[in-house]
Amino acid sequence: MTAPVKALFEPFRLGSLELPTRVVMAPMTRSFSPGGVPNSKVIEYYRRRAAAGVGLIITEGTTVGHAAANGYPNVPRFYGEDALVGWKKVVDAVHAEGGKIVPQLWHVGNVRKLGTEPDASVPGYGPMEKLKDGNVVVHGMTQADIDAVIAAFAQAARDAQAIGMDGVEIHGAHGYLIDQFFWEGSNQRTDGYGGSLANRSRFAIELIQAVRAAVGPDFPIIFRFSQWKQQDYTARLVTSAEDLGAFLKPLSEAGVDIFHCSTRRFWEPEFDGSDLNLAGWTRQLTGKPTITVGSVGLDGEFLQFMVNTDKVAQPASLENLLERLNKQEFDLVAVGRALLVDADWAVKVRDGREQDILPFSRDALMSLN
Repeated sequence: MTAPVKALFEPFRLGSLELPTRVVMAPMTRSFSPGGVPNSKVIEYYRRRAAAGVGLIITEGTTVGHAAANGYPNVPRFYGEDALVGWKKVVDAVHAEGGKIVPQLWHVGNVRKLGTEPDASVPGYGPMEKLKDGNVVVHGMTQADIDAVIAAFAQAARDAQAIGMDGVEIHGAHGYLIDQFFWEGSNQRTDGYGGSLANRSRFAIELIQAVRAAVGPDFPIIFRFSQWKQQDYTARLVTSAEDLGAFLKPLSEAGVDIFHCSTRRFWEPEFDGSDLNLAGWTRQLTGKPTITVGSVGLDGEFLQFMVNTDKVAQPASLENLLERLNKQEFDLVAVGRALLVDADWAVKVRDGREQDILPFSRDALMSLN
């Protein structure tokens, strides 16, 4: 193992969380859990990554126990005895291989469409009501709705702790519910949850506080956020380091232990005048550990594969990534599509077998391997 690569395979410790490597499996929706229950294929999918050098697995998005949380067919849920029994089997399999695992807790918000499982009659929920042809397609959330969603996240975190998960990740990115409250374009409320960015952050802050209260002081909470949105890939929640610090500080104080900083390309600087990426700035501003992510290990970004295409993303150099990691710009590295297509990605990198890493194409999305 070369000296630069070694940093990727050193252990990481934060309180009760001890990881054997700095490699994190990024959360990726796979839609292979009919009825919302992870099955034997899902168990084996995660086990293989843990057995092959992934220090921390962040599961695909799992929906919390709220009627409007889900937006897609066959995604797993994190409520109900049957689903939790399935996740307990995943936990046990990952732990048996020496890995750690956290669920990503998810509510899609106004992305949900009428007709979506489990109850087709439930519309999307969001910061603001939306009508189409006189019908409510997005229900504007009342205080009671906000309280119910917060309670659902807290219960999911409590259940994660009970079945042996090693922490939780709260999905606050990519234009889903929590992010919809952050983003001025989707949150023009006139109550205490709207207006300034500080007010628009209130929902997330209260949610994080509730999760922290549910699991106690020592259970790790990861918070994933992004500047870009599914609805606008060029969106920027903040445009300066000063504003980023003001945004992150209350979230950090609410109980976040690790920030997962979602970018499309990890090597891109976040602000003019510095080479630091979003994870680098977040670590510097909060003092909390950070996870970087965004086209790690591949020469094509994921957006190219959101449509039908015959493009293939080839393995790419990790030199830039390793240089940043060795400078402690960030603490952990989340790998998405490269790990999705090649369960052995981490050990191949560790052993200098980059030539054996599999390329990524849309075909990889069609099955769990």
